[in-house]
Amino acid sequence: MTATLSKFAQSLSVETAFTVLAAAKKLKAAGKDVVELEIGDSPFESTASAKSSGIEAIQANQTHYCPSPGLPEFRAAAAEFVRSEFQIPAEAENIVAAPGAKVFEQYFCEAFLNPGDSVLVFSPYFPTYIPNLQRRQANIVFSALRQANEFRPDISEIEKFLNEAPNPKAIFMNSPHNPTGGVTTEDDLRQIADLIRGKDIAVFSDEPYCHMVWRGRHRSLLEQPGMMEQCVAAFTFSKSYSMSGWRLGFAVTAAPIADAIGKMINTTLSCTPPIVQLAGMNALKRDHAERDQQMQLFREKVVLLANGLNQIEGIHTLDPTATFYVFPNVAPICNRLGITSHGLALYLLEGADDNFGVACLGGECFGEAGHGFLRFSCAEPNDRLQQALDFLPVAISRTERVAAFLEKNPKFRLPAAYPLP
Repeated sequence: MTATLSKFAQSLSVETAFTVLAAAKKLKAAGKDVVELEIGDSPFESTASAKSSGIEAIQANQTHYCPSPGLPEFRAAAAEFVRSEFQIPAEAENIVAAPGAKVFEQYFCEAFLNPGDSVLVFSPYFPTYIPNLQRRQANIVFSALRQANEFRPDISEIEKFLNEAPNPKAIFMNSPHNPTGGVTTEDDLRQIADLIRGKDIAVFSDEPYCHMVWRGRHRSLLEQPGMMEQCVAAFTFSKSYSMSGWRLGFAVTAAPIADAIGKMINTTLSCTPPIVQLAGMNALKRDHAERDQQMQLFREKVVLLANGLNQIEGIHTLDPTATFYVFPNVAPICNRLGITSHGLALYLLEGADDNFGVACLGGECFGEAGHGFLRFSCAEPNDRLQQALDFLPVAISRTERVAAFLEKNPKFRLPAAYPLP
């Protein structure tokens, strides 16, 4: 007899991008040509100093344990990085290293939340926020991000949360925003800081797309006075330095909070591999030009995809102000075909053509506010992006194939029409 899993383990949700990735890979292995726009990974090589420094670190036998919060030299370099690029007043004691940024979601929840505490989450949201909040039995309060407001937080809803939610304790923020490409402005951040300053409210600020801001520069809540004591900001090397497989990130926060998170790393992971930290440290120090060149290539991809999507009847997208995602409203198409937005995404992958498919995600993979949208990543060569754009109107026109797909997958039938943009 297999031991019974906990209710939490049985209910655990996952990041759908990896599920669709597996389906796309299976179809490709069977011979289907698939343009993969589902996963948020960089198509570029890790930057030069990251690769060379990683090799050097292995050859220098930097392959043993190190301090749980991170190598002193890595923490110092990360602090200098956020000071110089984002005007965040950090020192080495404010930095904690970890394998990527995602793990800080869990550590933040463990650091601040007790069962029943209320947490404000903006929807659409990054999917792993929810299971990490559920681990702490938090009360999740959702606030919708709207295309009409450029997917920026509604400050009045933050104020309402603080005044009306039971035991308000935390806010989850993500800017630049995945999946929508929206950006929380400097004025938004100032207003948010003014609302929470001096209150027992903690903010998780998820900032992995800090170098993918296409107008102006990245702004962090940590720039605002007093926010270091109330905020944990998470950064990663996966996007800016194309180091997703290395698994390296860091958090910036007040020293006592950093110390607490360091203890959590000590009792779970022991430490982040030194060879990875040294590779990332030298990428921070040496690879600015290569990084910025790659970011410009990402911007070209975003423009190509957004402009192309807006030429297709029934699709409306904003020019993303950040990230390498495009998040178009496809409600008119879904309503006409009677298919949910994630059903449409899987139809484009599996059902629209026997030999060719496009992998993307339905907006509902990111919460209820994502219904009627699709998320496209731009992590493919430009000619492949154009192939996807050329295929979409053809796929949508094949109504007999849509009907066959829905007959086989009735769970994707649209129960009620989506609101139109």
